[in-house]
Amino acid sequence: MKIIVIGCGRMGAGLAQALSSRGHAVTAVDADPAAFVRLGPSFKGNTIAGSAVDRETLLAAGIERADGLAAVTASDGANVVAARLAVQVFHVPRVVARLYDPRKAEIYRRLGLHTITPVTWGIHRMAELLCYSRLDTVASLGSGEVDIVEAEVPPLLVGREITELTVAGEVRVVSISRAGKAFLPTPATVFHKGDLVHVAVLVTSADRLRKLLGMQ
Repeated sequence: MKIIVIGCGRMGAGLAQALSSRGHAVTAVDADPAAFVRLGPSFKGNTIAGSAVDRETLLAAGIERADGLAAVTASDGANVVAARLAVQVFHVPRVVARLYDPRKAEIYRRLGLHTITPVTWGIHRMAELLCYSRLDTVASLGSGEVDIVEAEVPPLLVGREITELTVAGEVRVVSISRAGKAFLPTPATVFHKGDLVHVAVLVTSADRLRKLLGMQ
């Protein structure tokens, strides 16, 4: 894939390095040429010095042929403008923007922009780590509003249907691993001893999930 990373701070440089190491063709963009030193000598992609919201800079970075773009500068405004240009003008298939202000995230999602809000995600993740739980978070979605957690089915749920671990709009079992194989359950699926479940849960409903699992 051809991917443009706009902003070469610590996050942008780390993202560009990670994508490059996976074999993608990466172009890093930053207004300050000195920022590219963060990429290190192992970076095999290209670098373009210029503004995140400048059309000529984006064209020089190859936005017309890009498969993806990440806008991760230190400015929420620049990130949103760059992302909207990528989506609406250049029709880049995959675009994501970092936002520092979590209050703006929902607004931009309604405009069709995928956003990452590290502050929100970090708050929820730290709270989870500080409060002991047998739920193992394997992924966070959106800006940290939804977690995918992993847990072993407790004895109280063995022999019961999956609906016992379902709360509409809050908690849903997305997969079950049984005897080393994973499958997608139906509402009539019955839990077996030793089942490992992956559950999508609103972070605000984590305590409710723990109660359903008998952890509280």
